[in-house]
Amino acid sequence: MARPWIGLIRVLTTDDPVVLGAHERLLRLGYPWIEVRTACIPDQPYGVHDPVSEATAAPKVARLAGELARAGARAVIISCCADPGVDLCRTGVDVPIIGAGSASAAIALLVGEPVGVLGLTAEVPPAVSRVLGRALCGSVAPPGVQTTLDLMKADAMESCIRAARELRAAGAGVILVACTGMSTAGVTSRLRRELAVPIVDPVLAAGGAAIAMLAQEGAVADCAR
Repeated sequence: MARPWIGLIRVLTTDDPVVLGAHERLLRLGYPWIEVRTACIPDQPYGVHDPVSEATAAPKVARLAGELARAGARAVIISCCADPGVDLCRTGVDVPIIGAGSASAAIALLVGEPVGVLGLTAEVPPAVSRVLGRALCGSVAPPGVQTTLDLMKADAMESCIRAARELRAAGAGVILVACTGMSTAGVTSRLRRELAVPIVDPVLAAGGAAIAMLAQEGAVADCAR
């Protein structure tokens, strides 16, 4: 019998194997007993960064989630904090669907509050704000960073650190990184070294949620074999 696995959907279109596999590698470091397989949606080279790109991505995500489930995925992670297509997936795909936005918000509440959000825009993704509710104390976006690709600029890391410091100074007891591209760029790991405050990584949060859901179904032991 083939080993069970978790599907991971990237909403950034890329044929670069290093970029495509970045979240899969992060999950394998955090949860080495779980097999993860990654795929990306087509025709979105800038990923999801506003309502238009989110709406465009949603049906593509749902189609790809269905393909992964039919191929044998025991759960599917949508690796984007806007949770594009999650509701569509849940109506048509018969495996657990985990959005990185709602999963990271739930983990942030477990870690503590108030929660500050660092994202691509100052507007918090609805998938995050719905879960955080009154625990949300503020949000910031790093200047000069508007899409995932901007995170590769030379000054993007320092811009993210300065923005996170603003959240901490404003009273955030936990900082939720509401952009999975920041996981790719190493922002969350750098913030953990720079700030004396818990940092919630959305990719790891989604992976943890997927494992928890599989555990409820008794599938984790199969995945660990």
